[in-house]
Amino acid sequence: MENLLIITGPTGIGKTELSLKLAKKYKGEIISSDSMQIYKKLDIGTAKVDLENTKIPHHMVDIIDAKENFSVADFKHRAKEIISEINSRGGLPLVVGGTGLYINSLVYNLDFTETEADYAYREELNKILKEKKNWILLLFKKLAKLIFNRIFYVAVAMLVQLGWILMMVLRLAAYSRYIDIGLRLIGIVLVLWILNKEINPSYKLAWTMLILILPILGVVLYFVFGRSRIAAIMQQHFEQRIEESREYLRDRPQTRQKLEALDPSASNQSRYISDVSRFPVHENTTAEYFQVGDDMFPVLVRELKQAKKYIFIEYFIINDGVMWQTILNILEEKAAEGVDVRLIYDGFGCLTTLPHKYYEELQKKGIKCQVFNPFRPILNIIQNNRDHRKLCIIDGWVGFTGGINLADEYINQKERFGHWKDTAVMLKGEAVWNMTVMFLHMWAVIGRSEESIDYEAYFPHRYHEGKFESDGFVQPFCDTPLDEEVVGEDVYLNIINKAKKYVYICTPYLIIDNEMMTALCLAAKSGVDVRIMTPGIPDKKLVFILTQSYYRQLLEAGVKIYEYQPGFLHAKSFVSDDEIGVVGTINLDYRSLYLHFEDGVWIYRNRVIQDIKDDFIQTMEYCRQIEPEFCLNRNIGLRIMQNIFRAFAPLM
Repeated sequence: MENLLIITGPTGIGKTELSLKLAKKYKGEIISSDSMQIYKKLDIGTAKVDLENTKIPHHMVDIIDAKENFSVADFKHRAKEIISEINSRGGLPLVVGGTGLYINSLVYNLDFTETEADYAYREELNKILKEKKNWILLLFKKLAKLIFNRIFYVAVAMLVQLGWILMMVLRLAAYSRYIDIGLRLIGIVLVLWILNKEINPSYKLAWTMLILILPILGVVLYFVFGRSRIAAIMQQHFEQRIEESREYLRDRPQTRQKLEALDPSASNQSRYISDVSRFPVHENTTAEYFQVGDDMFPVLVRELKQAKKYIFIEYFIINDGVMWQTILNILEEKAAEGVDVRLIYDGFGCLTTLPHKYYEELQKKGIKCQVFNPFRPILNIIQNNRDHRKLCIIDGWVGFTGGINLADEYINQKERFGHWKDTAVMLKGEAVWNMTVMFLHMWAVIGRSEESIDYEAYFPHRYHEGKFESDGFVQPFCDTPLDEEVVGEDVYLNIINKAKKYVYICTPYLIIDNEMMTALCLAAKSGVDVRIMTPGIPDKKLVFILTQSYYRQLLEAGVKIYEYQPGFLHAKSFVSDDEIGVVGTINLDYRSLYLHFEDGVWIYRNRVIQDIKDDFIQTMEYCRQIEPEFCLNRNIGLRIMQNIFRAFAPLM
């Protein structure tokens, strides 16, 4: 057994100072377990020790370039070698840092691969393949991969549908003149009807242009995609659940009065959420903010292992890998212990990441599972409405939400678009009740259960009898496409319109309507420091091109825009005036604001507000600030394409 001392904990508690004292006293050498300190030139915000001014040997600091890959498995391998070397010299190895997954890999001897990669053998096989020019084998492999992918069958089915529609159109070609006149008349009537609907003007413009330019295609697409049939199916069930839970979702008078006395403007913002989203504001709650998924994951694992009564999980994307397998093992163990484990995943979000009928596999493990709106190869509006929420609730008093899905790229165990920057919050206390009710509503609606929910069985204090700590005001809320209220956008607009000093925004997609554009520009013109951070490496190139089309107008108004250069920024957060913030799943695009089920946490005067702000400022160091010249010097063809995309952005 080798000697080893581990010093870990959150940022700013004195780990570095303590480690230096111990190393000096006990002939120690320090091994960094910080996932950011390993990178060269990433000095800002990483709290690296000045290696030139210390006599204490340090390892795993400034060892690789920022563009290189470095996994937990790499850390474990290198760290174990260094630990052995230090022990052989009679020294004391000190592992110091806050990246929990790094530390867990050493403590629990986590095995991330069955065998080490044999690169020499791999190269030999590649050489043989090239020499023999076995293109048939390669083609067969690609074909097999395609055929056995579920998305292939979905695409075929939809193509068949389109082919059938085309065939019907061709059969009616003999009557084209009369059909054309009829469709144009229908189109005109339809346009007049759309213009008088109470919907976003951007949608009106997009549908009107499409119908008038391409009457046949426009009319057909509108009747297929333009009317929300999901409301007719789900609205009644949701309203039923909301009504039965109304008495359990009321603002505490003393909390409302306290907030009103502190800040009437903030109270008005909170009251809007309470009245429209139906979820009250709470005290008696603490929050912890996570700058990246790498930091959240070990905390999530720790809290899941402590579950005693129930675990509720609702995510848009689940993909097999280190993250999901770790969580799945815990869920299976807890289900065997008698814990009520329930899981909801989105049918479209997991279309290519989970096997068909994966819920049956989970149910065999004792995990209750339901699929939201399973994807079917049918051309209709229903497929547009997705459950984009990310919720994990443990025993009613611990809750997680944010942009992080249950897949390895979200914790940087798998590289897809460079370094994945995402954020999340963990709540502990009474505000988690809102999240619990959100989940119970969705669970009952998906299952179409007619039984009333026993809400009292899930109260936070039922399984946590002591007092909760209190830190400011916390209000989890949700937004649905089932009503006319755009809660997510309105919450954001309230923050922008009420800002006095600054508004800092993180969003992976920036596809905004006129209301949001006007609010951002007006705030900037009024002297508010408005900053927006977007990805430097996109996950969807078309959406990225569309996002950049909004830069010019914002920049001209004085809004500052930054693109995160190390990779993909998936965070969704607002912070303003050192007082108000929102962290959740709501993107600044039409799909998120109008079509998806979303959730967020409105936070007022909680210590995480400063954490959100600090994270934004620190991340700016890894961003490129966009200048007006960037927009002016773009290719004319690209700018024309952007303008076309802008016109039809609400329909994408």
